[in-house]
Amino acid sequence: MTSCERVLCALERREPDRVPYVELGVDRSLAERLLGWGGSSTQRANLERNPYTPAEFAELAGYLGLDAVPYVLRAPVFARKVEGKDGRLFYAEGLIRSRRDLGLVELPDPEDDGLYADARLQAASKGELAACLVTRAGVFPAMLGMGMEAFCVALYDDRALVEELLDRYFGWSTAVARRAEALGFDVFITTDDLAFKTGPYIAPSLFRELVMPYYRRLAREVSLPWIMHSDGNILPYLDDLLSLGVAGIHPLEREAVDIRAVKREWGNRVCLLGNVDLNILAAGTPADVEREVRSLIRDLAPGGGYILTSGNSLAGYCVPENVVAMAAAARRYGGLGHRGGGPEL
Repeated sequence: MTSCERVLCALERREPDRVPYVELGVDRSLAERLLGWGGSSTQRANLERNPYTPAEFAELAGYLGLDAVPYVLRAPVFARKVEGKDGRLFYAEGLIRSRRDLGLVELPDPEDDGLYADARLQAASKGELAACLVTRAGVFPAMLGMGMEAFCVALYDDRALVEELLDRYFGWSTAVARRAEALGFDVFITTDDLAFKTGPYIAPSLFRELVMPYYRRLAREVSLPWIMHSDGNILPYLDDLLSLGVAGIHPLEREAVDIRAVKREWGNRVCLLGNVDLNILAAGTPADVEREVRSLIRDLAPGGGYILTSGNSLAGYCVPENVVAMAAAARRYGGLGHRGGGPEL
């Protein structure tokens, strides 16, 4: 199988020749250390734009044995950004506090062909990899643009403001989804965090009433296998999200969700992507990483419908040796004849 065939096979909940290894994102600062590109030691990076040229990601994918190339195309978030350790950026205070601030929400024209020039080039350069268009559906940028507290209060005090933001962002992502297949992509990915570790931040009843109509509008334009990312415990939403025809759920965050229990209950309906713990990748040893990968493949790969990924993305704070160990373990244990095999570690 080619890498693309392998990914699509898993998303169809079938068993490919080898468990695919995919990352929705790799921080450029980590890639620079892995490949010896040089550059600065800062983890500061644009949170909404693609960080690589096609040639750069081809080199990275070859080094790690990745089966897919992601291309990031996200609408801007209207929130202040703050620096954490080593310059890593985080969204902070939202700038949309009332209707008077809606004039700030200027999104790139999703019908402008120029918006997709680099995306088209990336998809055309994919080789045998699966090309994945990574965007946001609309909930997360709306919430970040207001800030969590203001967003939650507005759900009750000014719901029309929330609806206006959701309409704008989902309208943008729906237009992007309409173009994804024609651009040459194989997979469509949305990255909207919908939950804390303990559960969703919108009550399931309100989510179904307010948010699901926007998701259904988006689903009508998604013609490719759809992977949905959310950190936290989204299980109270999962049946609703699967009703949209979602093919894969990522990353089933280890501290929030038991991925093995999800496999038992929903594995016949959706492909699972996950969830090598970032704590292990950042603070463990290569042996710890190998054990983790081996265990996940052993328990989740049989019968198909599993793609190995980190528990979010490969952040700049991951230890390069551990990332290399994950890639090696994917190759070592992912084949049909070796899943979970090998000596005890």
